[in-house]
Amino acid sequence: METKLTIEAQRFKKLREELRHTQQGFAELLGIGSTTADIERGKTKITGKVVMELMAQFNINPLWIYGKSFEKYIDTNRGDVSPKVLTLDTTGEDSIVLVNQKAAAGYPNNIHDVGWYQTLPAFNIPLPEYRNASYRGFQVEGDSMLPNIRPKEWVLGKAVPSIYEATDNKIYIVVLQDSVLVKKLQKVPNNPENVRLISLNENYLPIDVKVKDIQELWLVNSKLSFGIEEPEESNLLKQLQQSMNELKAQMSGIAQKKTD
Repeated sequence: METKLTIEAQRFKKLREELRHTQQGFAELLGIGSTTADIERGKTKITGKVVMELMAQFNINPLWIYGKSFEKYIDTNRGDVSPKVLTLDTTGEDSIVLVNQKAAAGYPNNIHDVGWYQTLPAFNIPLPEYRNASYRGFQVEGDSMLPNIRPKEWVLGKAVPSIYEATDNKIYIVVLQDSVLVKKLQKVPNNPENVRLISLNENYLPIDVKVKDIQELWLVNSKLSFGIEEPEESNLLKQLQQSMNELKAQMSGIAQKKTD
């Protein structure tokens, strides 16, 4: 009984045939040895290096290769913000890489380095909210997103292929050329070359960035919190209730004295 080929193996073979390369010629072009036969038979997984070569040489969308997008090609001049490296577990499924504050400082410079991602922790969440897309986790630095997101909390983001698929007033993880930010995004009217990044903390002013300076974009859909504290509203309610009880006690004492 033949093993069913993965979608990436099928699409890789179809792409090679469309480009009219032999298995040997395509392998040499991608710098992966003498032939692509093992990849097309599903015996060898497609490496991050191969994915990057396909994107660099032919503008192939990495998400398309793995069946995560219908867009086959990426127009690098039209707001491509898709992941530069996809991370898979031993079964070939997407894994969620966690990028802490320290790693985030180097993320923009290592965004194409497959080996660098392998140094980061990764896990899977077996819930329907994390299927049929690529996700990545980033640890938040600073207080610009208070009160919704606190410093050192983790946000999990869903990959966005193009800036044109971004929705106004949603919170995104924005990977720039030199930094990683968590902000609410708005498109700038009459200026498609820029987007506005807005903090939830009113002490921070909005900033405009150029679309061409955005390397990746991840739509935040959840967060991980630790050391959960009781809501301030709940504490305030308790204090108010205690004050009311004390006031009632005082009133009762005054009424008792009048009757004595």
